[in-house]
Amino acid sequence: MDESAGAGDVGGWAVAEPGPIASGPLHPVRRPVPRPGPGEVAVRVEACGVCRTDLHLAEGDLRPHRAGTVPGHEIVGRVVAAGAGADRFAPGDRVGGAWLRGTCGVCRYCRAGRENLCPSSVYTGWDADGGFTELTLLPEEFAYPLPGGADPAELAPLLCAGIIGFRALRRAALPSGGRLGLYGFGASAHLAAQVALAEGATVHVLTRSAAARRLALDLGASSARGAYDAPPEPLDSAILFAPVGDLVPVALAALDRGGTLAVAGIHLSDIPALNYQHHLFQERNLRSVTSNTRADGRDFLATAERIGIHPTVTRYPLAAADRALVDLAADRVNGAAVLIPPSAPTSDVS
Repeated sequence: MDESAGAGDVGGWAVAEPGPIASGPLHPVRRPVPRPGPGEVAVRVEACGVCRTDLHLAEGDLRPHRAGTVPGHEIVGRVVAAGAGADRFAPGDRVGGAWLRGTCGVCRYCRAGRENLCPSSVYTGWDADGGFTELTLLPEEFAYPLPGGADPAELAPLLCAGIIGFRALRRAALPSGGRLGLYGFGASAHLAAQVALAEGATVHVLTRSAAARRLALDLGASSARGAYDAPPEPLDSAILFAPVGDLVPVALAALDRGGTLAVAGIHLSDIPALNYQHHLFQERNLRSVTSNTRADGRDFLATAERIGIHPTVTRYPLAAADRALVDLAADRVNGAAVLIPPSAPTSDVS
């Protein structure tokens, strides 16, 4: 990343032209210091997690909603300024920015507490610039208060990987003391596993990465096998974190009668044909997971604090954001990748 800062600008990364990660779709940028509008806070970024959704955006699996968007939606930082009417946070408060950035608040989904399904929902790092930068803007109503004394790099993965994993765990309808299978074991799965284990579940991990299998066993999983292997016992519930449609029939076949598979990703390659008797009969359930509600975020962050969840993180300087995405694509990240920016300028922000 070009580190030659001019007066009144901030450095970061933007998706110029989506394409294969090897083609370098993420480009360094310098842009004017963003100024908060009504209801917004300006946040000096202390850490930003790198999510597989950022990779999908960079590679074009997710159609860009705007040109030159700065990715990143696992944002931890300090408030440095507030726009008109924004009085929820004071300067210096630590806050978190997550994927869900805004909803209409009036549609039937919002009124029913299902704001994750709002047709007018907008997202950080997709509809507006995110956290792959030194300074960013967040709508205060969709920001989360965070503990000021914690390591920001360990907080960052909680804001998407953790929240989405938590929602996926609830969508998987895991019974008390049940048997849970996790397909793929990256940032989100290794946090969901800690919640499930704390709640008394037996966890089986199925993933292609040998390092991820070792991490799973270290965290307390009862078994860790290859992604296409059968678990050692039938599963009450399973979550598919890997964006691989071929694993849907594999996971369904591993379910016990009445079991549920939740697909956690925003993008999934095509699912092959299912055999009704083998994959769905005996009341096996297949569910998707779509974004999260703010209630999910609050519930998960409270749960994480209560059980002492511990993310495994690999730190990268902000200047190496492109390398972090390459490593994520190649399954070279154990746990969660997190970008650490240099100190962002705080002057001239109002």
